[in-house]
Order: sequence, then C-alpha cells, then structure tokens
Amino acid sequence: MLAAWRDDEEHALRVIDEAIQTATARGEGRALGLAHHATAVLCNGLSRYDLAFEHAQNACAYEDFGFYGWYLAELVEAGVKCGERDAATAAQSRLDDVAQVAATDWSLGVTARSRALLSEDRSAEQSYQEAVERLGHTRMTVELARAHLLYGEWLRRHNRRHDARERLRAAHDLFRGFGAGAFTARAAAELRTSGETVPSRGEAPSRSLTAQEAQIAQLAAEGLTNPEIATQLILSPHTVEWHLRKVFAKLGLTSRRQLSGALTEGDGAAS
Repeated sequence: MLAAWRDDEEHALRVIDEAIQTATARGEGRALGLAHHATAVLCNGLSRYDLAFEHAQNACAYEDFGFYGWYLAELVEAGVKCGERDAATAAQSRLDDVAQVAATDWSLGVTARSRALLSEDRSAEQSYQEAVERLGHTRMTVELARAHLLYGEWLRRHNRRHDARERLRAAHDLFRGFGAGAFTARAAAELRTSGETVPSRGEAPSRSLTAQEAQIAQLAAEGLTNPEIATQLILSPHTVEWHLRKVFAKLGLTSRRQLSGALTEGDGAAS
C-alpha cells in the first residue's frame, strides 16, 4: 500500500500488479481488494479519476469489514471527480452506514470529507471542517492532508483564494513530508492556480526527470503529438503517454501547454 503513495508510479504499478497476480492465483479476495484500492489511491493522486473510479469499484466488490470504508472513500472521490455522481452517492450511503458502526474519528472524518464532495451548497464547508477536526485527532496524517487538499480545492472554486492557499499549503507540506509524490504535485498545481508560487526545494523540478522523460517532455512542448513522438523515438504511443503522465506528476502540471514554461525554468536554474 505504501508504494501507492510514493513518487515512482512505475514501481507502484509493478508491485500492485504482482500482488494482483499472486492474490488471483491463491484466490485471496481480501488481497485483491487491497490491490485495487492501492491502484485507486495512486490514480486519485495522479488525477486519473476514470481509472481510479474503475479500480475503486473493483475494490468495493470485496466487502471486507476491515477495509471496506477505505474502498468506499476512494470510490466517492473518484466518482465525483470523473462525473459518476450516482455511483458516488450510492457509495456515500454505504460509507455512512460503515462509519456509524465504527464511530471512530477516522471513519467519521473520512465520511464527512466524502459527504462534502457531494454537497451542492455551503453545507460542504461544515463537512470539510468536521473532517479536518476529526482527522486531526488521528494518526492518519495522510488522510488529514487529503481533507485539507479537497477543502482547498473547494475554497478556490468559490473564489476564496486566501483561505484556499492556507489549506493547500497545509496539504502540500504534509504530503511532501510523507513522500506522497503524486498528491504533492496535485496540491502544488492547485497552489499555482490559486496564484501562489510553490517554494523551491533548492533544485529545478525538471532536473528530477529521467533522460527519456526530459526528451519526451521537450518534444511534447514543441507541439508533437504522442504518435509523432512515438515514431521519432521508436516507442509505442502508450509508452509515451505513460512517461508524460510521470512528467506531469513530477512537475506539478495539468496540461501540455505548461510544459514549455516548466522546462525553461529548469534550464534557467541550471545555468
């Protein structure tokens, strides 16, 4: 599960795939549920919500009492983010039932966070505040960080940029301290959108790219499509897309249009 939070997407997917193969061979439903959950966490961090939704649904097929609440929470977030609102609402209803049985700060805090995602009005803020307060009483720091992140995203969408930056900074710092690379990048992207410059860690972000990632990023910045890059580098379009997703996560970007500026900043820092 820890691999799903870390920077190396390739390594995480390899570990998860091995876990799925082993669990399938042994007929271990609990392990399969956890593997799909780990993939959903990874993909929610990478903002790949369609894929997160698919794996969260697969995880929820295994109604393991100990982990079912985790699966449902991922399904709610992914469902809301990718437009599968009916499925997210159904998952929230089941999550409410699970939370009432457990009645812990963790279960009630995660449920409040998920409820806020589905709220249409200002009641969302009350739920986000409850989530932050309850999760702040637990040792689940990474779940607290996610509450700050989602609350910050909500505040920014409501044009409360000062309040949003406070929450997003808290999320960014917690994720970075935990080593959750994809979620750190997601928080950084939100901070930039809110108008704040994310503090440098002393090195241009583009220096963290591998040679192949940097080459693919440069070609994409020049306007080449994935198939054109694949042809030029003798790769498959799928491999090009894979590396570009890693580039976006490392640089905290959300679109190809941002690539040129990010790579130029890296060159300036290196000179």
